[in-house]
Amino acid sequence: MKTNPKTFTKRKSYVPFHGPCDPCPPIGRKYYSTPPNLYVGFQPPNLPQFPPEEALKCGTLWPTFYDFYENPYKKGAGRGHG
Repeated sequence: MKTNPKTFTKRKSYVPFHGPCDPCPPIGRKYYSTPPNLYVGFQPPNLPQFPPEEALKCGTLWPTFYDFYENPYKKGAGRGHG
């Protein structure tokens, strides 16, 4: 399966199945985030590293694997900060 670089995103979405006899209203679109390490086949040697204090705050030692989580359900999410 080939991926189109123009449509690549770490945030994915799907619409849960809603059957014709389901008494509940449709849920709507659901979002989830995929971590950056899924897109790296192996860890290259000599990657730059965060200082220890910053690594603890970010949850990873390498900036390449850091991914800030932005809540997709929060109003205004995904539209620049400012």
